[in-house]
Amino acid sequence: MEATLAQIHRKDDPLYGGYRGGPAYYIHDFLHGKKKKSVIAILFALSGLLCWCGISQVIGNSVSSALDNAFHIPPLATAIILCVMAAVIVLRRNVTVKVLDVVVPVMAGFYFFLTVFVIINNFTALPGVFARIFQEAFGLRQIAAGGFGTVLMNGVKRGLFSNEAGSGSAPCAAATADVDHPVKAGLLQALGVFIDTIVICSCTAFVMLLAPQEVTEGLGGMDLLQAAMRYHFGEAGVIFIAVTLWLFCFSTFLGVLFYARSNVSYVFGDKWAPQTVYKIVALVNLFIGCLAAYTFVWDLGDVGIGLMTIFNMIALIPLSKEAIAALKDYEEKKK
Repeated sequence: MEATLAQIHRKDDPLYGGYRGGPAYYIHDFLHGKKKKSVIAILFALSGLLCWCGISQVIGNSVSSALDNAFHIPPLATAIILCVMAAVIVLRRNVTVKVLDVVVPVMAGFYFFLTVFVIINNFTALPGVFARIFQEAFGLRQIAAGGFGTVLMNGVKRGLFSNEAGSGSAPCAAATADVDHPVKAGLLQALGVFIDTIVICSCTAFVMLLAPQEVTEGLGGMDLLQAAMRYHFGEAGVIFIAVTLWLFCFSTFLGVLFYARSNVSYVFGDKWAPQTVYKIVALVNLFIGCLAAYTFVWDLGDVGIGLMTIFNMIALIPLSKEAIAALKDYEEKKK
C-alpha cells in the first residue's frame, strides 16, 4: 500500500533525475495539498534520518566483528576500507542503484542456497526445532515470567528493522521505480517483505537452531551465527558468513542513503550541500560503529523507526482508500 501511494504522489527529482517520493510526500499531499511543508512530514523525514544514522553504526559494528572473527582483521582497518569503498559510491551521482542491482541478487541467492542445504541436510532434526521454537516462545515458564511479551516486542522491533513494512523506508525507493502502474510497485514491495522475513530470516534462524545448544549457548548476534556456521561447515562457514554479512551490510548502508536523499530534499530543499553533509555524517557513523559497539545505537534506531511508523500511519490509514482504488483499477486493466 505505502509503495503504491509513493508512486502516486512522487515528484520530479531535479538533483538526481527521475523521481523521488515516500511518506514525507504523500503525508504532505494528504495534510496540506500543494501548500507549505507539513510538520508531520518533516518529523517523519527527520525521524528517518535519525534512524538511518543509528543503523549506520550497527552496520559498521556487525561487519568489523564478523571480519575480526573470521580473518582477524583489526576494526580500524575494516573501518577505513569500508568507509572508503562506501564513499566512492555514495558521493557519486546515481552509482548506488547500479551497484545494488548487481550485489543484492547475487549475495541473496548464494546465502539462500547454502542455508537451504543446511536445512535439507538436517531434515530429520526439524521437528525438534519447531518444538523448541514454540516451547520457548509460548511455554508456561515464558508466560509466567512475562517472556511472551518480550519475545513479541523484540519480534516487532527486529521485524521492522528487517523488512521495514509500514515504517515508510521502502516507499522512498519504490517512488523511483519505473513501472507502468503504481500497484506494481506495491506488489513488488509485498514480495520483498516475504523474501526478507519468511525466506531469508527463517533460513538464518534454522541454521542457528540446527546447531547443538552446547555450541551456541551464551552467544548472541554475529557470534551466534558464526558459531552455528562453524558447526555446519567448519572454518569455511565462518568465512562465508563474514563475506556474506559484509555484502549484506554494505548494500544496506547504500540502501539507507538512497532512502535518505528524498527526505533530505523534502526538509532542506533541492540543494547538493545538505545531501553531501548527510552522506558524510552517515559515513562518520559507519566508521564509529566499526570501532566500538554502542548498545544505545539499537535504542536510537528503535526510537527512530518507531516514530517513522507512527507518522507514516497517520496518513497511510486514511489514504488506504486511494491505494485500494488503484488496486481495483489495476485489476480491471488486467482483465
